[in-house]
Amino acid sequence: MKFLKTICAMLLLVNTLNIAVAQKKTTVDTTMKYLNRLISSKDSADKQLLKAKLSVMARENREKSVITAANYYYQLGDLKQSEKLYADLLVRFPLGTRARNEASRGIYELKTAAEAEAAYKAWIKKFPPEQYENNNVADRLDYDYIRSVVANKFAAEKNVAKANAYARMLEEDFWKGNGYSGLTTAFYKNGDLANAEIYAKMAMDNAFSYIDGKKGNENWAKFAASGYSGLTSTYANILFDLKKYGEALKYSEIAYKKATNLDPKLNYRYAQILIGLKRDQEAYDKLEEVVKAGKADPLMAADFKKLYVKLKGSEAGYEAYASSIRKSYLEALSKKLTKEMVNEPAANFTLTDLDGKSVSLTDYKGKIVILDFWATWCGPCKASFPAMQMAVNKYKEDSNIKFLFIHTWEREANPTDDARKFINDMNYSFEVLMDMKDAKTKKNNVVSSYNVLGIPAKFVIDGAGNIRFKLTGFDGSNEAAVDELTMMIDMAKAKS
Repeated sequence: MKFLKTICAMLLLVNTLNIAVAQKKTTVDTTMKYLNRLISSKDSADKQLLKAKLSVMARENREKSVITAANYYYQLGDLKQSEKLYADLLVRFPLGTRARNEASRGIYELKTAAEAEAAYKAWIKKFPPEQYENNNVADRLDYDYIRSVVANKFAAEKNVAKANAYARMLEEDFWKGNGYSGLTTAFYKNGDLANAEIYAKMAMDNAFSYIDGKKGNENWAKFAASGYSGLTSTYANILFDLKKYGEALKYSEIAYKKATNLDPKLNYRYAQILIGLKRDQEAYDKLEEVVKAGKADPLMAADFKKLYVKLKGSEAGYEAYASSIRKSYLEALSKKLTKEMVNEPAANFTLTDLDGKSVSLTDYKGKIVILDFWATWCGPCKASFPAMQMAVNKYKEDSNIKFLFIHTWEREANPTDDARKFINDMNYSFEVLMDMKDAKTKKNNVVSSYNVLGIPAKFVIDGAGNIRFKLTGFDGSNEAAVDELTMMIDMAKAKS
């Protein structure tokens, strides 16, 4: 439904900030506390009180009250009433925040900066900030989002003056790092390293101003500070490209020390900077961490070997050393996966592929089946696909191994067309099935039957139809992902 699609799109953009915005309020919203108490209660009388309160709020002449009622109806499972209230908002409040957000959505999709700027001007003329009585953080963020979009489009077209002008319009300080980061990416993509460097530093400095509680410990301040580590890495990458190795090292070290898990790309860039400074032993040590974790891509492995030869004076002993590292890594992986192995019946399903053909899990009885739940809007899903293509290629001659990529939690009006276009544009040889929302329940039944809470989610099912492994997320290493999946498949085969 349109209103649900809109909610999802908005949540994707601002989900992390919702808590931050709520924390920045200075008054206690007693109505929300009351509603939360009622909806969490198991007392039927409280549920009746809640419904009575929502009925009153739904009829109020305040948009906020109607939105709140719609949200709580949705939580109660009364999707019909929630949908009706959302549909009525645009009619009842044609200049309200809902209408304002709906009107802004098209600006994101415009191709040229001139088109985006013209649309922004028309939008802000129709919905001037001063007409909203509260003009609170949420309102200011709505305007900042659009200004950032326009700025990025000008940056992509190398119109620095216009990009700078719109960047200066950003109002909400705790979100400026996000806006500056977008400009960094836009300038970097078009080869303007000078301006990419400027905005990367601005973004990093903004985040730094919030770390360690410098501007408070509210969630909005924590949100602003949370990007610091990633921004130092981005800044170091740009400095490296500019051959400013000494400066780059400082920020690469910060990013490295703040990383909670091994990041192969971060280690590799750190090593490259050290090589540029002729600190080869330190570079070797950083790359060795990646190699030992089984996460070195071919470029990393090649540079590691070069450093080995340079430091040792020859290739003597390298193959034996590399083999011992590989053996230790695979032994550790085997122990890890043995602990993670499960034995649960896989829920059967029948779905249609991109050509409308019906496919059932039972069609592959006796085979090892790998399910990959994904969506075109899911960044980590798409980031994992090069690794998944490597795995598909590895097993393309094995008729006993089947990969099924299940598109779910759709947010597009035509999800099948959207999925087809993405797969074709990227030249992936995946068999895609469509897990569409049920018209009555509004749920994606197959992903729900597998109790998936987040995507990408992958399942390895043995020949007897039992789930043997479950994976969620993607850590960024194609090589490690293929190793892990290969071992899972081998272990599942042994249990079939």
